[in-house]
Amino acid sequence: MDVLITGGAGYIGSHTVWQFHDEGIVPVVVDDMSTGFGWTLPENVPLYVGDIRDKALLMNIMSRHSIDTVIHFAGSIIISESIADPLKYYSNNTLASHTLMETCIAAGVRNFVFSSTAAVYGIPDVNPVPETASLQPFTPYGASKLMTERMLADAAQAYDLRYTALRYFNVSGADPKGRTGQSTAGATNLIKVACEAARGIRKSLTVFGTDYDTPDGTGVRDYIHVSDLASAHKLAVDRLRDGGSNLVMNCGYGRGFSVMEVIEAVKSISGMDFDVIYGERRKGDAADVISQNKLILEELDWTPKHDNLRSIVKDALRWERRLAERRSNERHVQSI
Repeated sequence: MDVLITGGAGYIGSHTVWQFHDEGIVPVVVDDMSTGFGWTLPENVPLYVGDIRDKALLMNIMSRHSIDTVIHFAGSIIISESIADPLKYYSNNTLASHTLMETCIAAGVRNFVFSSTAAVYGIPDVNPVPETASLQPFTPYGASKLMTERMLADAAQAYDLRYTALRYFNVSGADPKGRTGQSTAGATNLIKVACEAARGIRKSLTVFGTDYDTPDGTGVRDYIHVSDLASAHKLAVDRLRDGGSNLVMNCGYGRGFSVMEVIEAVKSISGMDFDVIYGERRKGDAADVISQNKLILEELDWTPKHDNLRSIVKDALRWERRLAERRSNERHVQSI
């Protein structure tokens, strides 16, 4: 039986494709390529270009392949954009997920792994944040993801569908083998932004808030290496296929680093200095957001391999160099 990965040419999706591929499994990918890149995928992976709101496309894919499991990454993820354009997020995230679920049920797909987010907690009232914490998303992005979680829970009660929702904390880094990484222009992930500043792609980096109740006054977040997150998805699929029950789990390391600690790590490892601008707090930002990860460690027997800030930064910087080489080669070819 086959696995269909939506948004599989994107950042986390492509790492998950490689996770399966490295274990001798060739997944099927569907991606609209709005933020994905086909060149980050193994050559033998079937790639269908299209929108998952296209039910006919989904049915065609599922009829061509023996799909029993879907891993759903496709969607929009920029928090500030979701505030400026909320209907885009309810369409790309919630409505698209509805179409995908509906098609899975019609096609007899039994297992569903969903890419959720710690943004469903909003500003947490407890840290580390357990899965049982209050769900009060502050942004349309978080709300759109929570709506999908609720649809999954209701669908699982009514139909032959089992699911796992993984709530990500701050995903960072790149494939240690240099095969894929965060390639989208204008990404807002702190480590990505800091690496671009170190490479001279950005003129400066802005720190939003220096007066939080944290050791150095800047926000603290739980950064998880994208390859460890990809392995969690593979384990979640294995668990469902083995008859595992419906489950919602945090994905994080259970400890955090401040904005300034991240900046200093990037400067130290890259050997480059860059301008840092100190700005006001952003509305809705919490002082610290750390995952309680006991459940995922127990249920998936998940063993992170890259739980180290310097390793995350090193892989991210290596990917930035790879991207720069690729862009240079593309400009050279165009100029010939």
